[in-house]
Amino acid sequence: VSPPPGGLDCSVSFVSHVVGKVCVHGRQKEILGVLVPQLTELTQSDCIWQRICWRLVESVPDRWMEAVLLGFVQSAAGADALSRLLGNLVVKNKKAQFVLTQKLLLLQYGYTTEVLQNILGYLSLDSLRRALLIKVLQELLETWGSSSAVRHSPLEQQQYISKAILICLSHLKEPEIESCRQELLTSMMEGVKCHLDSSLPQIRRLGMVVAESLSAKLNTDGPVLKFQYEEDDETRELKSLLVQAAPGCDVPSPVHDRNEGADAALPRELEGTEKPQAAAQVVSDEESDAELDSDDDLVPYDMSEDKELKSTKAPVYIRDCIEVLTGSDDVDKWDATIKALEGLIRKNPAATREVSVELAKILLHVEEKGCIEGFAVLRQKAQVAVLTTDPIPVTQFLTSQFYSLNYSLRQRMDILDVLVLAAQEMSSSKFPGKNKPSNAQKPCIQLLPESDSSKDWRKIVDERIKSKTRRFAKGPSQAEPDSGPNKFNSVAGHFFFPLIQNFDRPLSTFDLLGEDHFVLGRLVHTLAVLMYLAANAVAVTTMGKALLEFVWALRFHTDSYVRQGLLSCISSILLSVPAAHLLEDVAELLLEMRCWLADVVEKDPDGDCRGLALQNLLLMENLKKKLESAPS
Repeated sequence: VSPPPGGLDCSVSFVSHVVGKVCVHGRQKEILGVLVPQLTELTQSDCIWQRICWRLVESVPDRWMEAVLLGFVQSAAGADALSRLLGNLVVKNKKAQFVLTQKLLLLQYGYTTEVLQNILGYLSLDSLRRALLIKVLQELLETWGSSSAVRHSPLEQQQYISKAILICLSHLKEPEIESCRQELLTSMMEGVKCHLDSSLPQIRRLGMVVAESLSAKLNTDGPVLKFQYEEDDETRELKSLLVQAAPGCDVPSPVHDRNEGADAALPRELEGTEKPQAAAQVVSDEESDAELDSDDDLVPYDMSEDKELKSTKAPVYIRDCIEVLTGSDDVDKWDATIKALEGLIRKNPAATREVSVELAKILLHVEEKGCIEGFAVLRQKAQVAVLTTDPIPVTQFLTSQFYSLNYSLRQRMDILDVLVLAAQEMSSSKFPGKNKPSNAQKPCIQLLPESDSSKDWRKIVDERIKSKTRRFAKGPSQAEPDSGPNKFNSVAGHFFFPLIQNFDRPLSTFDLLGEDHFVLGRLVHTLAVLMYLAANAVAVTTMGKALLEFVWALRFHTDSYVRQGLLSCISSILLSVPAAHLLEDVAELLLEMRCWLADVVEKDPDGDCRGLALQNLLLMENLKKKLESAPS
């Protein structure tokens, strides 16, 4: 690029058309990757070149403007460079304004964080453009606070919008915040409610992080929102967007700030004052060492009259445990009882069956006394032990209470968790009547430590080959563990059918099809697990038909967590119910289900739902091939 010769007027319209034509055909990287760095360097110190560059982008026809702007924001080395290249184009050109403030921020979400920082930083670097920055923040918050957008937008788009909101906040000044504080607070409260109502933990955490940042920025003098959540790389990245580096400066690494050169940054006055303190500390250390030399002459403390504290003994009978849990005020005795309860139940099955329903009711309602580490886990293990010891009465009690009044959502989800854990234990029952280590009942999927993964690659390969190899006329290579009958098959119906019967009957305190959709999602996932574990049960075909009708009734649910559970149910049905029975009893419904699954793969906003639907289509295809290859 060379300046106009002899100070004569010239037109860059032809160059603008060439750039636009090349960019609209998807070649932004090839042309702008060369053009933008040179223009950035030329415009840094020459205002004439700035005007030439502004005229270059202003002369691009509207039909090519989007492609050119996208190339510029992706190629520019920061918001300051982009501001010199584009000038006030976003104020002068309506098409450019729509692309930069609407399309790239609200309608598309596949761009990097650097692109967002370039766009929003560009809007903040001129007084004429800052009004657009405030308008963009309000529109972003309106979308972020929309319950429909939270339910129907993919997670990636919500992350993208959240990043844009935090970058906008980092550029706002106090007078600008003051002018629209009330509107921003209203949008924040609506948005945090929508996010906390979501069933997906990622969306809830996203709402918490953004709400905390908004609250800290808007309420500088008053109380701010504070949530409890586990920080990960995503949350740390979001919080880092609130801190903007100075234009043209690199952000220093926090590790170097803390460790390298920390002493060098101290003022010299502090160095001079700290030297005498260090010398005094050395002297005191020497004195203390001298005093330690005389410690050998100390007389031992007389502990002959000290008495050992006696630990509280746990009850040895089930009925004694019931009395302690219901009436005792002794915290130590209560603590010992809840810790010993699971072992007592498993050692005394006959005594447990006499009071199984009563004990299940107590454990469902019991609340922690004092502060017991792992109380929820201890209570859950005891509940599972009661259920596996006396399955039918306890299952009938728990499933009936799931749809009863005056239970909290937490208690209802506890019921579902206990049913799933008990079904898993009963379906993989081993070592009947023997006391084997508890890890023998756990799934035998073990992950290798990270440090040994490179050493044990041959073990992984050998295990995979062994699982795929058929051997003839050869004894077992290792002793098979003792196993017993699958206890879940005979009681699967008691677990499954009561849960699926009353889901569409709202109660005054419980509405699965309404606001309690999170519990509905847990129920659907529970039914999927129970269906999978009942693969060899007599009632598996009836269970599969009922579950298919259940899925068909809820297939258009707006909550992605519920849809994920419904798709998991279909997988469980295809894996558990014999193929011949499926085609004989529900062939038409399966065909309609296949059309719905294809639609989910193409149109569902949730990535996990699309993956599960594709998996189900592959299972259906394998089922079809299996039936075609089977002899008639």
